[in-house]
Amino acid sequence: MDETVRVIFHPLNKVVTLRTGSTVLDAIRLAGIQFESLCGGSGECRKCKVIFAAGSCTRGSPESTEGLSPDEIAGNYCFACSTLLTGDCEFTIPVESRIEAPRILNTVSCRDTQLEPSVEKHMTTRGGTENPSLRSVRFSGYTGERPRLTKGQYDRLATTPGPLTVTIGRTSGYPEVIDIEEGDTTGRNWGVAIDLGTSTVVGMLVDLSSGITAASASALNRQITFGEELVTRMSAVKDPGGKERLQKAAVGSINTVIACMAAEAQVEVSAIHDICIAGNTVMIYLLTGQDPSALELANAAVPREPVHIRARDLGISAHDGTYIYCLPSVSRFVGGDAVGDIIASGMHRSGDLSLLIDLGTNGELVFGNKEWLASASCASGPAFEGTGITSGMRAMRGAVDHVSIDPGTGCVSWTTIGDERPRGICGSGIIDAAAEMVRAGILDFTGHLVEGKPGVREGPGGPEFVLVRKEHTATGRDIIMTCQDMAYLMDSKAAVCGAIGVLMKKYRIPVADVRRVFLAGAFGTYADMKNVVAFGIIPRFPNAAFYPLGNGSLAGACAALRSRTRRQEAELVARKMVYIDLLTDSDFIEEYSAAIYIPGKKEYFPSS
Repeated sequence: MDETVRVIFHPLNKVVTLRTGSTVLDAIRLAGIQFESLCGGSGECRKCKVIFAAGSCTRGSPESTEGLSPDEIAGNYCFACSTLLTGDCEFTIPVESRIEAPRILNTVSCRDTQLEPSVEKHMTTRGGTENPSLRSVRFSGYTGERPRLTKGQYDRLATTPGPLTVTIGRTSGYPEVIDIEEGDTTGRNWGVAIDLGTSTVVGMLVDLSSGITAASASALNRQITFGEELVTRMSAVKDPGGKERLQKAAVGSINTVIACMAAEAQVEVSAIHDICIAGNTVMIYLLTGQDPSALELANAAVPREPVHIRARDLGISAHDGTYIYCLPSVSRFVGGDAVGDIIASGMHRSGDLSLLIDLGTNGELVFGNKEWLASASCASGPAFEGTGITSGMRAMRGAVDHVSIDPGTGCVSWTTIGDERPRGICGSGIIDAAAEMVRAGILDFTGHLVEGKPGVREGPGGPEFVLVRKEHTATGRDIIMTCQDMAYLMDSKAAVCGAIGVLMKKYRIPVADVRRVFLAGAFGTYADMKNVVAFGIIPRFPNAAFYPLGNGSLAGACAALRSRTRRQEAELVARKMVYIDLLTDSDFIEEYSAAIYIPGKKEYFPSS
């Protein structure tokens, strides 16, 4: 029998028991603690810091401390992913490793009012007959093919004399009865729209009788401790039991959101009869228990049809007969979330040439109008969410979210989320900082720090710029931008602008022809677009109006929940959209190379 150890985590008062020889990160996952582990435990991100308090473990070994400062080592810091448990232990989760009150985008800017849900309720009526039978039953207001019934449903309808409410769904491709209730419940028809993101899960509870949103809720995706990036999650699937653990984490996150919404609206989860989910291709594979290994290959064949599956088959909280409709994917890195963005924007119904940008953990870009759509994806989002940056963090309390620099003195001004002492810098702050550093002459056009400028000093790895000095921070450490951070940021900005450039080149699109730019996600909501353009992340479109969509993925899922027509549009969009895989495209290197300078190609930044 394997020996076990007991681990206590302060100040959260979490206690878990697991096998001797497990890592501290294993214990953190078992305890369900929301914790920074961007690389999923591979030892690359150096974010999973814990403080040893008591007990027996390998804390102090080279593997557990490599990359820590002397002060951190003296303070009993170690990395959770490379510290093994050899006996009972106690650890403190330091402030910089906790995920607390993240700023999760659950706003929806579009207002799609169309209401023709896939699930409807109808009262039963009977014709004049002495012997009750199914032939005498009518569904008030229902038109169309006769709904399919189970034997139990058939018998109940045939033999129950009193009024009943029948819930009929069409998600499976044909009408079928999914619920029968006593009396008149036609005014209580509930559906749920879910944005299943890599980092977050956001939901809306909708009254399908009126189209009104009754509640919304959000939570972090519990898969987050398995790694921040999609490739890390796909790697975790290969571990024994990995696929099941990741699926359970996604389902648990969705159920948490549903439970919060149901409690707020005072609705029983068993009254939820329809669920529509938008997520990237990998997330949908992991949710539905599919092996995503094939998605590691360039030009992997991805079905462009929506996924239909019973909620009960996944363990998702809803009525037993409820179906889940997952918006269709286009490619391995352009999924139902991007399709949802398009549905929310309406660009597929417009004659104007539009560009859709959604930079999350992965970046999706779509050009087109009602005649055509072309897409690409780029691995850029993590840098603009704080991942891979020395002082980077997700958008939560204490994150520096806006920065300005006086060009004359180099004096830095900043704000933080929640007006708390700074803990690090999130994506909108990083973009501001980069653009302001360019304006102040702290960064040159190649993205290199200019030595001798105010705030620039020599660090362990080369020049670095101090944004916030340690006496002002919550961690007691300076918040900095290093030369390595700038190299990573330049690579990310060149990837985005280069991807846009590939589509513009292939479809011969000059910047003056673009009329609308739709900005989905937190990037479009919180980032200062003047700084986004100034730094060269996206071209300068002189004739374009900019439209923030908020959570476009959620808005698209909600539109598909409310309307069968929107589902049909989503399926048409997925089928007709062209996808350019930048890993195999010869134009990308040229466009990327031109975008590696600030701001970028002259034809993309005509007034710079």
